[in-house]
Order: sequence, then structure tokens, then C-alpha cells
Amino acid sequence: MIPPQNHLLAALPAEIFERISPYLELISMPLGEVLYESGGQLQYVYFPTTAIVSLHYLLENGASAEIAGVGNEGVVGISLFMGGNTTPGLATVQSAGWGYRLKGRLMMEEFNRAGPMMRLMLRYTQALMTQISQTAVCNRHHSIEQQLCRFLLLTLDRLPSQELTMTQELIAGMLGVRREGITDAAGNLQRAGLISYRRGHITALDRPGLESRVCECYNVVKKEFHRLLRDAGSM
Repeated sequence: MIPPQNHLLAALPAEIFERISPYLELISMPLGEVLYESGGQLQYVYFPTTAIVSLHYLLENGASAEIAGVGNEGVVGISLFMGGNTTPGLATVQSAGWGYRLKGRLMMEEFNRAGPMMRLMLRYTQALMTQISQTAVCNRHHSIEQQLCRFLLLTLDRLPSQELTMTQELIAGMLGVRREGITDAAGNLQRAGLISYRRGHITALDRPGLESRVCECYNVVKKEFHRLLRDAGSM
């Protein structure tokens, strides 16, 4: 049976999925769990199903900001098959849920067959690079309110509901901005009737309204994932 909700696993040809499925481990991914640390050797790749993982870049003074998020559309641990095997970043669970993990050795065996798995992973990596690049541009040129809308929409795209459990302090850390800036931006969105916020729970009340306020970065990332992965099942 194809694991639910991870689009990369679902896109694999049946022959490949049958080969790796006995080794896919369904794991709980609790909020805040560290999947890998900066400079650490990658032992597994992770395919989230209901969890969302945040990829951070760490500075020497301990500060960090999110450079990308990975949910049911992707895989965590691209450094393994891109040849680096380590990364200067940090991967932590942003939204608790479930996912599958696969030993790095088994992933590399399949990747090195130079077949559909390799082509699918390379396409996904290009889409992820687009997200990372767009995040950098967005954080430099767009308002905190626009960044918050982008973050909320990309997160909601990976969830089964229109509600996420997340504090303003956590979002501020993800975006690398002051908490007061998130408080002001969230207040503006709530007064406009676009979201409801209470005790760490954010509910999207008017998604079209959020989309009307978000910067171009959201659609750039969404369209690139769709362009690169829409035909993945025929690879």
C-alpha cells in the first residue's frame, strides 16, 4: 500500500516502491524534535506525511532563521544524495505529526541506480532550491505582514485543516524577525477578519483574503513545485 499523503513516495513507480516499502519505518515526529543538527552525519532521509519539518540556518551567535519547510510534498535529507552527507543547517519538527524514514544507505542504493528515484529526487531538489532562494528574497524585500502571509499559506497547504498550532514567538523565530513585528502583523490580519488567533492556535478564516495580501513569493514557490513534480508519476 502506498503511504498516504507523501507525494514523493506516491509518485514512485510500483516496482521501486515495492522494493523500498519493507524498509520504510512509520515514526511519530513530535513538535521540536531535531532530525539532524548542523554538521552531523545524515543517517536517514525522512518523508513527512502529516508532520512539517523546518530547515534552519544557524549563525555563530546561536541565532537562526528558517530557509525552507518540508511537508507531505517532500523529503528531508537531500544532502545525503547530493553528495554532501552533512549540512550546516538544522532540521526540526515545526508541526507535530507522522512520517516515514528510510536508512540513508538504502536511499543511496536506489538513487545510484540512476533511474526514476534519482530523477524524482533531483526534481524535488530543484523545487526546494526555489523555495530557499525565494525565502531569501522575501525576507529582504517584503514586509513582515507579507512574510507572515507566505508562511501561513505554505504551512496550511501541508495541513489537512485550516488551523495550525503555533505561537507568535515560534513564527518570529522561523522568520528571523522580532516577536513584536509578528504581533502587529497578526493583529492586522485578525482585525481584517482573515485569521483568528488565540493561545497559540491560528485559524485561517478567509484564505482568498490572505492570498490577496501575500507577496509574489508564495505563488512562485507553489508553481515551481507543481511544474517540476506534476508529471512525477510518469517518470
